[in-house]
Amino acid sequence: MGNLLTERLNITYPILQGGMGNISDPGLAAAVSNVGGLGTIGAGNMPVEEVLTKIKEMMKRTSKPYCVNVPISVHPHTEQLIQELIDLKVPVVSLSAGNPAPFVSLFKEHDITVICVSSTVSQAKKAEAAGVDIIVCEGYEAAGINALNESTTMTLIPQVVEKASVPVVAAGGIANGKGLAAALSLGALGVQMGTRFIATKESPYHDNYKQKIIHATDESTIIVGRRYHHIRRLMKTNYVHKLAELEMNHENPNLFIEKTTEDHHKLGAIVGDLDNGFINGGQIAGLIDDCPTVEELVETMVRDAKQILKLSMEKLL
Repeated sequence: MGNLLTERLNITYPILQGGMGNISDPGLAAAVSNVGGLGTIGAGNMPVEEVLTKIKEMMKRTSKPYCVNVPISVHPHTEQLIQELIDLKVPVVSLSAGNPAPFVSLFKEHDITVICVSSTVSQAKKAEAAGVDIIVCEGYEAAGINALNESTTMTLIPQVVEKASVPVVAAGGIANGKGLAAALSLGALGVQMGTRFIATKESPYHDNYKQKIIHATDESTIIVGRRYHHIRRLMKTNYVHKLAELEMNHENPNLFIEKTTEDHHKLGAIVGDLDNGFINGGQIAGLIDDCPTVEELVETMVRDAKQILKLSMEKLL
């Protein structure tokens, strides 16, 4: 299933793993890269040395291409981190949560492929004008921090594809071969997934997290933070219901922000303490009911997508 996206990234399958911020794991990311996708280490707001430790562990686990996500406005030492990535000769960098323009040319000078995460057509056009190689377009079905405009993947992807000349990757609401086939049908050249990769055998996250996803329905996620312009899509838990109540009661925004820090994210995702921490989850969680290996997941997705697209053509002709 090769195309311009896989050629530019030097990968086998057009499947990317989302960065997952401070809970990103080199074991999971390496598993994605080793099977032929693109694994990602998310910098989140971690200290630079912690990010570098994860990258170096990733490099021990795979010789295949991998990516590091830098949330520009979130990381406290963006410029220092970017220089470290250049020094390490990281093959692919994705930029999100901020203006990529000041950094793209620097990466390109060192032959580093640049991905930019966008949530609107306008953002995508600006990213392309800045010289990025690939655009990831994320609909608000996605887990975790989301954009204020809340465009859906189904509507966003074809509009961006129409305006962009670089490869476009669909993110948000994708977990299987049907989702991959749908994204390709909309004009994207690949997909990026986060929630689906949580529920895999290689992921290091607590079983409480995995079980929440596996037993989810279409109503198991909730958006919080609209009032404070800090939008997140989370799995419904007692802790998250308290966050929603806090927001509904017009509580101090600083309290909400304090209760949605990465420390609380780690408590939920890694420790499994769902009374004192939260877990991200995309709307597609309701479609996930198993915990395969990364290899089983990727190979099944590609096989099913090919079959679906073939049958779709047969129905049209």
